[in-house]
Amino acid sequence: MSTLQEIASCAWRIRRYAVRMGEVQGQGYVGQALGYADVLAVAYGHAMNFKPEDPEWEGRDRFLLSHGHYAIAHYAAMIEAGIIPESELETYGSDDSRLPMSGMATYTPGMEISGGSLGQGLPIAVGIALGLRHQKNPAFVYNSMSDGELDEGSVWEAAMSAAHHGLGNLICMVDINNQQADGPSSKVLGFEPLADKWASFGWHVQRVDGNHLPAVLRAFDTARSLTDAKPRVILCDTLMGKGVPFLEAREKNHFIRVDPPEWQQALAILDENAPEGAQA
Repeated sequence: MSTLQEIASCAWRIRRYAVRMGEVQGQGYVGQALGYADVLAVAYGHAMNFKPEDPEWEGRDRFLLSHGHYAIAHYAAMIEAGIIPESELETYGSDDSRLPMSGMATYTPGMEISGGSLGQGLPIAVGIALGLRHQKNPAFVYNSMSDGELDEGSVWEAAMSAAHHGLGNLICMVDINNQQADGPSSKVLGFEPLADKWASFGWHVQRVDGNHLPAVLRAFDTARSLTDAKPRVILCDTLMGKGVPFLEAREKNHFIRVDPPEWQQALAILDENAPEGAQA
């Protein structure tokens, strides 16, 4: 159990790790990592049960990265959690690295699935949650996905299936940053009223400011403590580039390319606003 201050420091370090990895390649999905860092900090720094030294421990909570292009954010969280050594950060996206730019389960410890085409994570999560229940394994399955994935029919088929089977061990987090490769997610294919839709599919729904740590913390605690058989979804409204104003202000920051000096500028801004007592 971590304090709010400890989780805030965790989120700050996740942002720093992501920016440092972006600097290695000069580009990447850094905007998503900055926006989603608070959610990942609560997941890995507070809610999830795992052993850093044994990523395949049978009793672990499973974290499925459905949006595989968020791998840079996931690596940053796993570095913070001690699953991946910080020294590997410098290999991000390089040949023979265990940290490819899109998540690959065969390469990276702690990566449960290879997140390729969007919309695949939740169906896999349903299968894993069913399997764990049959094994009487009390672990939770966390499926992490983004609003762009809501375009995919497989997501809603899986949502119906999860409710039908009463998968109370399944927690889905949806990053709602209203941006995907083709433009604003809500304009590519409108998805509101989103909370009502998930509820109508039989899920327990919470919608929170995904960059407000106390709210995210309460949502995870609530999702874990419910005793009914409903699957749980946490809808997280986030800001792409959170914590670095010149990246927050970009009209399009789905895939970020910045001039070399700007990476150090971004780190300097994060360091200027570090939580009290935080250490890199």
